Amino acid sequence: MKKILLMLPLAVSLAACETTADQNVTTGALTGAAVGAIASDDGDKLEGAVLGGAAGAAVGSLVTAAGQPRQCIYRYANGTSYRAPCP
Repeated sequence: MKKILLMLPLAVSLAACETTADQNVTTGALTGAAVGAIASDDGDKLEGAVLGGAAGAAVGSLVTAAGQPRQCIYRYANGTSYRAPCP
């Protein structure tokens, strides 16, 4: 548990350099890992942190996807394509 708490400031400082989408996933993973480690039994701290981190990353990814406008890919008759908001 102490190792996780020692690594948390390093991971957060690295997350500050990433895009917003990556920050949501990283924040979710770190929060999930911390909660998973705290909520698990003494012998299963690592397993709880791994499972919590995976679940947190998934939630962070969903939050990112929900906050972005939907984009569609349209194609011209000549084969070129472009991306624009969906109707």
